[in-house]
Amino acid sequence: MNSRGLAVVLFIGALLTGCMEKGEKEMNMQEAADRADGILDEALTEIDPGVRWVHGPTTTGSCTVTRRRAVMKIVSAPRRGSFLGVVDRFWRKSGYRITAVNNDVDFPAIYAKTQDGFQVALIVADQGQVHFDVDSPCVRRSEVADSTSRATAFLDPEAELIPRPDIHSDFWSAGASEAAGAGS
Repeated sequence: MNSRGLAVVLFIGALLTGCMEKGEKEMNMQEAADRADGILDEALTEIDPGVRWVHGPTTTGSCTVTRRRAVMKIVSAPRRGSFLGVVDRFWRKSGYRITAVNNDVDFPAIYAKTQDGFQVALIVADQGQVHFDVDSPCVRRSEVADSTSRATAFLDPEAELIPRPDIHSDFWSAGASEAAGAGS
């Protein structure tokens, strides 16, 4: 190998070593998706009274994966602060760093980062529907299977979009229009 080829090999090796030293690319996309599912499972389990949810779409980038969940219980405007507070306290207790908070009355959100570099978000959208997103750090490219976590609310397999929340909760939906949802 000539000196130029050796220099290229050493440069690429240094780049790869740098990524590994930073903790990046130590896992592949499937492992990152599994970790994201664990983050989501933990947060949703922490919410009491419990909520029902469905999977949102999984997306992949060149070296990242995103898992999403949508809460199908209606979270009324008077209960949104409590809902976000439960998740905020859990994330802080888990060692997550809160990176931003949107205090909008109608569409609040919390953004955080885990100690291993996953970006997490809790976003309240239209009609009090809560969305959780987890974005992985850069990882090794691989195939990504569907989540094995079982959704707790029904979503028609033919649905192109996640419908608005339609499950009423005596606690989380308190003060919401009764026309917005029924059932528990």
